[in-house]
Amino acid sequence: MSLRKPGLVPQILIGVALGALAGLVLPDIAERLGVLGRLFVGMLKAVAPLLVMVLVMSAIANRQEGGLAGRKVFVTFVLYLLGTTSAALLALLMSRAFPQTITLREAVEGSPPADVSAVLMDVLFKLIDNPVNALLTGNFLGCLTWAVLLGISFRRAPEGFRRNLGTLADAVSDIVRYVIRFAPVGIFGLVCTTVATVGLAALAEYASLAALLVATMLLMALVVNPLIVLLVTRENPYPVVFRCLEESGLTAFFTRSSAANIPVNLALSKKLGIDEELYSVTIPVGATVNMAGAAITITVLTLAATNTLGIEMSLGGSLALCLVAVLAACGASGVPSGSLLLVPLACSLFGISYDVAMQVVAVGFIISVIQDSTETALNSSTDVVYTYAVDRMKSAGEPSA
Repeated sequence: MSLRKPGLVPQILIGVALGALAGLVLPDIAERLGVLGRLFVGMLKAVAPLLVMVLVMSAIANRQEGGLAGRKVFVTFVLYLLGTTSAALLALLMSRAFPQTITLREAVEGSPPADVSAVLMDVLFKLIDNPVNALLTGNFLGCLTWAVLLGISFRRAPEGFRRNLGTLADAVSDIVRYVIRFAPVGIFGLVCTTVATVGLAALAEYASLAALLVATMLLMALVVNPLIVLLVTRENPYPVVFRCLEESGLTAFFTRSSAANIPVNLALSKKLGIDEELYSVTIPVGATVNMAGAAITITVLTLAATNTLGIEMSLGGSLALCLVAVLAACGASGVPSGSLLLVPLACSLFGISYDVAMQVVAVGFIISVIQDSTETALNSSTDVVYTYAVDRMKSAGEPSA
């Protein structure tokens, strides 16, 4: 009797266990094996911009007449904003209930934005980027802009051309499936280098702060997100929430990049039966603007800084922090630790100096192995959760019609 081959998720878990073991027992060799993880993330980042551009072009060029898909895209964007705002408010409440202080030692190098307008201007200029440069640099907002414009223009193209465009989209999707099959080996390499270079001792001093961040993100993933899905679909939200955490969140946890996880989310959306016209737009945009985890990180670390410095937080200041955290999170790049360099922006609201704020960022980098991994898992899985909820919204309302 032949043994059944384990699925992708069990293979990934085996890779995690073997990577952790190699990092602890053979750290020198494990550090060299990290190249497998870098190759995996590199392949995902290489194919993701092309996949987004081709999928969106094909979906728009071949879509049927009617405004339903457009309305669903808009509702999904509203959910993105609602989820990120809820995350900032949840982080505020958790930080009030479990106040944190941190030991400030040394700053890190970086170039955080000067104010919220700088973040928004960066987003606007990304939207009008050169299409070739957008593909080369992984600027998904720029890719999306050109894909939408070209897709609209290609609607007037002959049917044969549009059919070939769909064939091209299918071909790129096949390449993505081949890359995802490499996930267990890639994640093995990522865990190897993480355990070998960081270890567990560096996390011990800031365990309380890391625990608060992770607990807040878990509450967002397992309580707030299901509640939003329930309100939208009127269905039990946990099957899709758990599946998204299993298939999207697990991969994002180790790649620590929302951008790199776009191909995974697109493949998952297809398996869930979501309308391609919807997910081909909302998933790439979500990787850039749907940043509940980033809002939590910015809020918690800023409040830890104010507690450390003895700064009193008024109600108005708290609400202002939530607003800035939401806007800043929407401009956070979909790369590892992208949210940390936005912490000084929020700290500036309370007169905290740049030097002190960068020391807070340094603490964030120390715990980023846990914080950033959990943050990305929440950010990326939520993209699919909300897209699924909106896709199910019409069918959920049909019985009462």
